[in-house]
Amino acid sequence: MTGSIVLFTTAALIGSTLAPDKALATLPLAILQLATMLTTIPAAFILKRWGRQFGFMTGVLVGLSGAVLGVYAIFAGSFVLFSLSTLLYGIFGGFVSYYRFAAADVAPEADRSRAIALVISGGILAAFIGPVLATWTKDWLPVTFAGGLVAIALLQSLTLLLLRFVALPPLVQPEHQEPGRELSTIVQQPVFIVSVLGSMIGYGVMALLMTATPLAMVAEHHPFHVAASVIQWHVLGMFTPSLVTGFLITRFGVLTIVLAGIVLNGLCVAINLTGTQASHFFGALLLLGIGWNFMFIGSTTLLTQAYMPIERAKTQATHDFLMLSFVAFATFFSGRLMNDGGWAVVNYTGLALIAVAFIAVLSLWRWRSTQQPQKLERL
Repeated sequence: MTGSIVLFTTAALIGSTLAPDKALATLPLAILQLATMLTTIPAAFILKRWGRQFGFMTGVLVGLSGAVLGVYAIFAGSFVLFSLSTLLYGIFGGFVSYYRFAAADVAPEADRSRAIALVISGGILAAFIGPVLATWTKDWLPVTFAGGLVAIALLQSLTLLLLRFVALPPLVQPEHQEPGRELSTIVQQPVFIVSVLGSMIGYGVMALLMTATPLAMVAEHHPFHVAASVIQWHVLGMFTPSLVTGFLITRFGVLTIVLAGIVLNGLCVAINLTGTQASHFFGALLLLGIGWNFMFIGSTTLLTQAYMPIERAKTQATHDFLMLSFVAFATFFSGRLMNDGGWAVVNYTGLALIAVAFIAVLSLWRWRSTQQPQKLERL
């Protein structure tokens, strides 16, 4: 996560410098998200066929090569090569997304939400290190921002070393025996549909607003170190709640927490639309991070109710494929909206998406209440 934060803090600004058209500034990040999306399905089956340790280490090696290529691209002034480097880093991201599922798979059913949350809470440390590293390495090398990619390469090397010593349990035996239900049957379930919508919109709105934030702040003449600090508070908002999100889901119910995330995202947009002072960016991006946390962990927990163990790989892969497809679109669309319409248009677009998620969650809540009218249970 530290490497990803460094990249997301600087990539739009690098793209703006290298791109022939400023509207393409976020294209490298969109390519990253697209690569992550396209990798989710093959990554799931690589992890299943050759094991989690082999799969995760393979992903890191690809990410490492992307970081090295990124350094060269910045020195060469090549937008195409920089985009290719983010594509490789995106492939790495396609493997990383399965860390949370690995945690959920080995945890008892009652502890799945906490297991997912604890894995994601690793981003708390990254929230402190990432923006500081992005600022510190900005002028580390003769070409601005190239030092950040060197730092990412070093972090990838450290990750590779750590994975070598992590004991990752194999998939359970039933995974290799029964066929399970058809995927078409699984995806028609209301719980699957709402889980995917919650993840798509929660992650998509976060990408839409976060990607445009450094561009908006530079346009308002805020210095880079302030923009990096805003991203730091945003990432703290993304990951710090993970320490309690699992407990909150157990206590109040998964749909309640997803709804809370939707409301927080709405408050973020409201703050963004009231002004462009540094305080507005700090407050809005903090709420955006917390809202993402509730929606993402809640939706991931909800997804575990949509499949049997035998159906795990294909269901998780389909979920992440759909989610990251939308995130890739939102990331690219963010730069286009920012260039053509401005910061307010970006936020109004996010608000419309949030409304869709709100309606979907309420619909599932109502559907469940009609399915079990005689049984009082926490949703």
